Amino acid sequence: MSNLVIVESPAKASTIKGYLGSNYKVVASKGHIRDLPKSGLGVDIENNFTPHYINIRGKGDVIAQLKQDAKGATRVFLATDPDREGEAISWHLAAALGIPLDKACRVTFNEITKGAVKDAIKHPSTINLDLVNSQQTRRILDRIVGYQLSPFLWKSIRSGLSAGRVQSVAARIISEREDEIRGFVPHEYWTVRADVATADGETIPTRFYGINGTEVRLSSETEAMEVTNALKTFPFILNSIRKSQKSRMPAPPFTTSTLQQEASKKLGFQSQRIMRTAQELYEGINLGSEFGGFLGLITYMRTDSLRVSSVAAEAAAALIDEQYGSEYRPSAPRQFKAKPGAQDAHEAIRPSDVNIRPDKIKKYLTQDQYKLYKLIWERFVASQMSSAVFTQVSLEFSCGKYQFRAGGSSLKFRGYLAVYDNSADIAEEEEGNGLPPLSHLHENMTLPISAEEATQHFTEPPQRYTEASLIKFLEENGIGRPSTYTAIITTIIERNYVRRDGKQLVPTPLGEVTTKLMKENFSEIVDYQFTAEMEDKFDAIARGEETLLSVLTEFYGSFSKMLEKAKENVKEGTIEVPAEESDVVCEKCGRKMIYKSGRYGRFLACPNYPECKNTKAVGKDGRPIEKKEETPEVADFKCELCGGDMVVRNGRYGSFYACANYPRCRFTKPKTTEIGVPCPKCGAKIITKYGKGKVFYSCERYPDCDFSTWDMPLPEKCPECGDMLLYRKSKKMVFCRNRACSYKEENVEK
Repeated sequence: MSNLVIVESPAKASTIKGYLGSNYKVVASKGHIRDLPKSGLGVDIENNFTPHYINIRGKGDVIAQLKQDAKGATRVFLATDPDREGEAISWHLAAALGIPLDKACRVTFNEITKGAVKDAIKHPSTINLDLVNSQQTRRILDRIVGYQLSPFLWKSIRSGLSAGRVQSVAARIISEREDEIRGFVPHEYWTVRADVATADGETIPTRFYGINGTEVRLSSETEAMEVTNALKTFPFILNSIRKSQKSRMPAPPFTTSTLQQEASKKLGFQSQRIMRTAQELYEGINLGSEFGGFLGLITYMRTDSLRVSSVAAEAAAALIDEQYGSEYRPSAPRQFKAKPGAQDAHEAIRPSDVNIRPDKIKKYLTQDQYKLYKLIWERFVASQMSSAVFTQVSLEFSCGKYQFRAGGSSLKFRGYLAVYDNSADIAEEEEGNGLPPLSHLHENMTLPISAEEATQHFTEPPQRYTEASLIKFLEENGIGRPSTYTAIITTIIERNYVRRDGKQLVPTPLGEVTTKLMKENFSEIVDYQFTAEMEDKFDAIARGEETLLSVLTEFYGSFSKMLEKAKENVKEGTIEVPAEESDVVCEKCGRKMIYKSGRYGRFLACPNYPECKNTKAVGKDGRPIEKKEETPEVADFKCELCGGDMVVRNGRYGSFYACANYPRCRFTKPKTTEIGVPCPKCGAKIITKYGKGKVFYSCERYPDCDFSTWDMPLPEKCPECGDMLLYRKSKKMVFCRNRACSYKEENVEK
């Protein structure tokens, strides 16, 4: 009898299998196995908000297999992710498998390495019901909001809309920024620059600072001209030279939020792409025999902690000594303080083994995996290094009553910048870019002005949010938690409340109308402070300081009253969503086309519908996609109905042959491809076909021969029974067609 270890991800299962001996079987639940039903509320509000969980559709076979595996196991370990969602998955697994809640079956690890996994198996614990109840409270509360608020939006605006608690707040943030931009009134201001010449022929650019030691902003051309006139009248005197050294500490290792912000800025990744790649790095990558096969490369990537284990800090210190020298390592390991309100449940995001350098394993990683791992590795190593040291110089000048300033800095000691170069960020904060020449300068000397310039400027409106800046705002205001940021952004875009314009997030007319309705009728739901306080209550439940029932009762009391009042105030179908007009002119009727949304996303439509039914597909930038006129490929056979040419066309399920006389003749024929493998039943050729939207393989003599399969037939024969081998791409698995044969190869690329 073997021990059974259940994780939620097949990739994670593959990694852990290599760490545990033959006495352990590792399987995956493939995420949640139970959830609230999609067809109804699934929460008995009158009976203490009791949730009604059901098996997720399509998970029946998985649950049946898990029960069978658990029945034959000596002991079952639940090793889902070390957070509230993972705790809830383990709780559902325990319920499905009949594992008592007082049994020590729960194992957690912050990194998927051999040592961490084996140590966790040695020290199992019971399921943490406080974490489970925290997750349940969020799930139930969001279900109540979604299922009771959405019908109100259907009646008020249009059918098919949906509302979410945190998503509505995020849509409000983006809509209010757009209101700020529209209402922005630019203000004029002026800058005055004076270039002074030194005795050695160098030029120092100076800028006007103020009057009699007080900083002054020049708001008109008249004020700027007064300063430039003074430059022609009064001597330009160097009042002071100040030299100093400034140390700049490295940034701490990544949290979920800072990883998403930095990867968005430096790599151009969207948050969904960042978290998907981070999940792959955490769950394990096959690094070949050189590194012992599968290995989890980073610690758990959903965290708000800045803690680093002493073992990891010591390993980083040893690497820094070896690679850069002891002067690049501080005398004591760096400790970073987490922000107030942080759960601090796990370590910061770091490499599981700092000695696995990105360049050493690049060949084993995808491009995205390499870029993200390199970013995480460099940030962590830099966080354990000495500060960078800059030499700074500040010069102050006077011209009558007017003061001018100049300055600059230069790098004296690279410190952490030797690994993690954020000089672009530093340049934004530092004044000047390089030290001014000082060899011929001294205080109280008069310098000649070689050039002066007064420049008019206008204040700029605030920038629209990007994914990075929105995540930063959410984190700073306590809205959502690290594990929810990606889902929040994805949801408001999918629901067409927000759209992407390059990197910027822009509210749609639907998003602005919905936000306005929510602010007028559900001000508490979309209030920043209320949403942050609700997150604090979820945290309090996780700590055992609050209960599920008390939080839900308090929330629903005020929410139900708001909902009833809103239904009385807003009449059915009274709110109209304004059309979003484009600058694209309809070539059929001359009207400016408008943006619409359908099941396949945004598109352009003529506002003169139904008289004009012209539409255009649009790209991510909102511009029409120009259709390329291509000469179709002509087949070497004729149409069986009319004798016309047959040409290759492309459909949603792939290429096919169609009569060139369409629409007069609608004859079509599948386009097939031989794969060079004989049919195991009759020896004829196997060809590709399309069905249910994907490729399958069939004997060319169909229906006389009924051989077909969704898996790709291989020319090699099974080494155990001699039957045909098949390849299942989704699982990277080669297996025998003969069900009585157990031959199987995993992690195979074809």
